[in-house]
Amino acid sequence: MKKTLIIGATPNTDRYAYRAAHMLTAKGHPIVNIGVKQGEVAGVKIEKPGTPYYDIDTITLYIGPDIQNNYYDYILETKPKRVIFNPGTENPDFEKMLDLHNIEPVEACTLVLLSIGQY
Repeated sequence: MKKTLIIGATPNTDRYAYRAAHMLTAKGHPIVNIGVKQGEVAGVKIEKPGTPYYDIDTITLYIGPDIQNNYYDYILETKPKRVIFNPGTENPDFEKMLDLHNIEPVEACTLVLLSIGQY
């Protein structure tokens, strides 16, 4: 199973980040929720970015490119194997930066990857 850090986690049931948290846990992937909203999603508390986790396989982004730069250092320090840029979060400059740090940038939809067994 791939431990996944969700950046942009929210308790708002209408958001894709919420759906992804539930689908990830339903498929057995442990999650860490990072976001600005308080609460929990899929039984996991939403945390503010702080001390990086060092056991993360995948980070999935649900924040736009305009605020991603606030998370660059946090993501690079976490050293995931890959970062998924969900639709609307694509960021060519950050993707190049990830490549330079041997972190795979993936432009895809987490929900689709999980649905087709390609996560």
